[in-house]
Amino acid sequence: MPTVNLPPEDLAGARTLRAAIAQINPIVGDIAGNVEAILESISQARHFNPDLMIFPEMVVTGYPIDDLALRPAFADASKAAVATLAEKIDQEGSGETLVILGYLDRSTAPENALAVIHRGRVIARYVKRHLPNYGVFDEFRHFQSGSDSLILRFAGVDISFAICEDIWREDGLVADLRQARPGLVVVINGSPFERAKEDLRRKLVEKRTAQIAAPIIYCNMTGGQDDLVFDGASFVMGSDGEILARAPAFEESVFAVDIPVLLATGRANLSNGEGEFGSRPLPLHSTKIAAAIAPLLSEEEEIWAALKMGLGDYVGKNGFASVALGISGGIDSALVATLACDALGPSRVHGVCLPSKFSSDHSLSDAKELARNLGMKDRVIDIEPIVASFRAATKLTGIAEENIQARVRGSLLMGISNQEGHLILATGNKSELAVGYSTLYGDAVGGFAPIKDLFKVDVWDLARWRNRVALEQGEVPPIPVNSIEKEPSAELREGQRDRDSLPEYQVLDQILKLYIDGGGDARLIISAGFEKSLVERIIAMVDRAEYKRRQYPPGTKVSPIAFGKDRRLPMTSHWKES
Repeated sequence: MPTVNLPPEDLAGARTLRAAIAQINPIVGDIAGNVEAILESISQARHFNPDLMIFPEMVVTGYPIDDLALRPAFADASKAAVATLAEKIDQEGSGETLVILGYLDRSTAPENALAVIHRGRVIARYVKRHLPNYGVFDEFRHFQSGSDSLILRFAGVDISFAICEDIWREDGLVADLRQARPGLVVVINGSPFERAKEDLRRKLVEKRTAQIAAPIIYCNMTGGQDDLVFDGASFVMGSDGEILARAPAFEESVFAVDIPVLLATGRANLSNGEGEFGSRPLPLHSTKIAAAIAPLLSEEEEIWAALKMGLGDYVGKNGFASVALGISGGIDSALVATLACDALGPSRVHGVCLPSKFSSDHSLSDAKELARNLGMKDRVIDIEPIVASFRAATKLTGIAEENIQARVRGSLLMGISNQEGHLILATGNKSELAVGYSTLYGDAVGGFAPIKDLFKVDVWDLARWRNRVALEQGEVPPIPVNSIEKEPSAELREGQRDRDSLPEYQVLDQILKLYIDGGGDARLIISAGFEKSLVERIIAMVDRAEYKRRQYPPGTKVSPIAFGKDRRLPMTSHWKES
C-alpha cells in the first residue's frame, strides 16, 4: 500500500497524543451486548476528545472463546459486528477518533484480529500469531502488507499495533519494530491474572520501551470467564520507562492520558494513498489530562479481588441468583462463605450445616458464628438418620463407610440446588485436590470451586488477612478464630485428624509447590531437604489423583500452574518417581 509522508517542517519535533483506554468486562458470546458496552465506553470518553481509543483483545466476542472459534457463524457475527461498530461510532460523533479493538476474524481458519476503525470503516487489521486455545489456533497470517508489523501513520505519528503475546517475543514483531521505529506502540491484551503477573508485565514493557524507543499503551480486559479472571490493570508507559497512567485492577475503567510522542519516526506501511490518515498534525488540546496512576494492590488484596471477581462473574454471567455451600466450622468452608458474601452479598449466600454423630460441638457452633458474623442465611440438617440407613443397607467398613457421610452431604446439597436453584460451591483447596484428599460425589460436588487453586497454607493466610481488614474497617471479623486455629479434620470418624493421612500442611504444601508450581521432580525436591520416602509418597498420591481432579468443579486460577488449566496428567500411567 502507498505511504503518505508529510513535509518535514510539519512533522518535526514532538507533540502530545491523547489516548483513551477502555478496560471493560465482555461476556463470551454476547456479541450484541459487548458492542453496546464498547459504544457506551466511547460515549464516556467523548468528553476527553481523544485522538485514539483502545479496547482489549477479542473484546467483541469475549475471551477466551475456545472452540466457538471453529463455528463459521460465530466468526461471521463477529466480523459483521465490527463493521456495524465502525458505522455507529461515526454516526454517534466519534468518527475522527482512531478506534482499536480486538475481534474474531476468519479466512481459511479462525484468526485473532485487531481492527483499526476511522471515519466509519475498518481501515486496517492485524492478525496475531496465536489464538488463546493452542489446540485450535496454530496458523499465523501476516499483516496484509507482508510485514510482521502494521504501522499506520495517523496525524503524523507512526503507530504500531500488537496483540498480547506478540510483545513477549524477542523475535518476530519486536525485532521488526526495532527496525521500523514507530512513534507509539499499542498492545491489546486478554492477559489472565496470576500471582506477580503485574510486576512481570511492567518489567517486560519497560524492556520493550527501551528497545523500541517509543511509548507503549498496554490495554488489558477485566472480568471473570469460567476458570480465568482478567485483572485489567491497563497502563501507559512513556519511552523513558515511566508509568504515565494506570487503571485500577479488577475494575472496569475508561481513562485518558496525554502521551508525549515523536512525529514521523519511521516509515509507515499503511495509508489510504490520499493523505486521509496523515494529512493533519495532532490537535493541540486546550487542557491537559491529569492522568491517574492507580495504586498497586498487596498480594493478599490481589488474590482476594481475583477470587471475588472470578466467583461473582461466574455466578452472574451464568444467571444464578444465589449460591449455597456446606459450612462445617472448618477454615475452608469459612473462607469460601466469606468470599461469597463479599462477591454477592450475604442475602444471596446460603450456608447448610450437615452434622453427623462424629461432628464436634465446636463444628456446629463455629459454623453458626460464621453465619451470624456474615449475616448470611443458614440451616441445619442432621444427616445421622440417613447415614444409619446407608450403613444398614450396604454394610460398608473403613474408608468406604466413612465416605457415606460425605456422599450424603453431597446428595443433600445437590438436592437443595435442584429444589431452590442455588449454585453449589465446593470448598476444597489445592492441597486436598493435589493428593486426592476428597470424596467423589461427596465434598467434590458443586458447580464452582472458588479456592481450588489455593494451597492450605494460603487459605489460612487469607483468612487472617480478611479478619485484619475487617478490624481495620471497624467491622466484626467474619471468620471465627477457632476455625482458623483448630486442627484440620474431616470428622468422618471419632478423633480423626487430617494428619492421620497427610503430613502437616506446612510441610506438604512446600513439597506440592516445588512439584506442581515449580515443575520439579523427586530428585529436586529431595535435594531441597525433604525426606526421600515422604517425597515419593506425596508424588505418587498426586499422580494417582488425576482422575479425581478431572471430575472436580471449575474454579478461579490464581497461580502460575492451576489444575485443569495448566497441568494435566494421564489418568492411566505406570510411571513412578524414584
